[in-house]
This record gives sequence, C-alpha cells and structure tokens, in this order.
Amino acid sequence: MASEQMLLTHEEVEHVALLARLQLEPAQVEQYRETLNRILGHFLQLNELNTEGVEPTSHPAPVLNVLRKDETRPSLPVEEALANAPDQEMNCFKTPVIIQET
Repeated sequence: MASEQMLLTHEEVEHVALLARLQLEPAQVEQYRETLNRILGHFLQLNELNTEGVEPTSHPAPVLNVLRKDETRPSLPVEEALANAPDQEMNCFKTPVIIQET
C-alpha cells in the first residue's frame, strides 16, 4: 500500500474535521482515518505509472468554447419585457418588500 509517511494521523483527521465543521466521536475519527488512508493509497498508486512523454492536462478531452461571440444588439422594448409582469411601476418590475428596515 502507501508509504507510512503519507498516511493521515489521528490529529490530521481531527484538524480536517474541524475545518469542515464536523463534530466526530473518537470512533468516527478512526473510521474516517482508515477510509481516507485507503483513498489516498489509491492515489499514491498513480505514482507508480510511467508518465514519461505524457503531456499534463486539465481535462481528458479538448475543451472548446461553444458560446457565441458577445455582440451589441438592441434591447427588448420595455413594454414587451413587462408584458407578463404581475406588477410594475415606472417601467420596472415591482416586487414585494423582502427586507424591512428596523
């Protein structure tokens, strides 16, 4: 499996739990430690692969921008934008008050 120096300690799991705002019982800390160490062990196996000549990638497939180019276009007329508005005032959508001043 993974080298012993790479395994998470009890204290490291408690620290991660604190950062994640988790309150773990001692038995849970040990259970998470074992589970996380197994997961890390799988990642450490990747170090055994020969990656000579393999270019680093951030995605397994090329990523292309499929969005249209930003172009200035005429806005929707106010009357059409507000056509289905349940309530409007001064050419704006009117909504119920959500936050009231105290």
